[in-house]
Amino acid sequence: MPASDIKITQKVAHFRETGSCFDTTNSGGLVLVRPGGHEFATAKAIEPSAFSISKQVAKPSPRNFQRKQTGTGGTLVKAPKAAPLDFGGGPVGGGNKMFGREAFARRPNPPNTEFRRFYERGDLPIQIEHGGTANKIAWKVEIGKLDFHHYLPVFFDGLRELESPYAFLAEQGIYDMLQAGWNKVLPVIPQLIIPIKTALNTRDPVVMVKTLKVLQALVVADAQDNGPALIGQALVPYYRQILPVLNIFIRKNLNMGDSIDYGQKGRTNLGDLIEETLELFEQFGGDDSFINIKYLVPTYQSVVL
Repeated sequence: MPASDIKITQKVAHFRETGSCFDTTNSGGLVLVRPGGHEFATAKAIEPSAFSISKQVAKPSPRNFQRKQTGTGGTLVKAPKAAPLDFGGGPVGGGNKMFGREAFARRPNPPNTEFRRFYERGDLPIQIEHGGTANKIAWKVEIGKLDFHHYLPVFFDGLRELESPYAFLAEQGIYDMLQAGWNKVLPVIPQLIIPIKTALNTRDPVVMVKTLKVLQALVVADAQDNGPALIGQALVPYYRQILPVLNIFIRKNLNMGDSIDYGQKGRTNLGDLIEETLELFEQFGGDDSFINIKYLVPTYQSVVL
């Protein structure tokens, strides 16, 4: 084959920390970045006069006096407001300026999940089966024979993945395991809390939407085929880890007036998803679910009569 017929294309790296989705992730230095972590806001300097009897004022300047043609001439025109005095610790008396909306800001989400590490070294019995309309997972082992204590937390840790194929494999793998092995999920619930909390703490809308949909499927997983429906009750002691972030985003809705949201079939509205998730928590969480939800999400209203 002539050399001129060979087309060389450069691989696109979605993250600077990684190569393509089929290369081994370079995780050097990423272990120091905590997923979902945040930096504390810089504290303002304390005004000395706030804790003393005397008030600190600026030294008067001998050149600061009224000059010719500088007054208001007896009119009602107000003089321009002088800039606040600066004593070296920031503006004094200028009012408290609110910080940015850090509560809704995205948190660090480094590509160092356990799911990525397991998949790249070939420890997961899955591969993508490319279909005509949509892809699905081809399992190399029957799902019922898997050790859910080992594999299910790994798949849940991959919920915060954004790069293909990890994002698709982790999410679809969870749905397949919940559907085929729902009777083996209940003992694994305590191991799923930290991955769920980490995914929600990234505060990335894409990751949160995936996590909320998975939570809804998790709550109703053992309610099929006349199951005992105990997973919802098993989640009640862990509301303190899951619900605080939902309380922040519960009013994150689209203010569209009388317009039509044509993308509502995709179910990507955070506010609606959080409401649906809390309703399922209450319906399948038993008698103590509502009081625990109300404690952490005060604006929630019961839907159970």
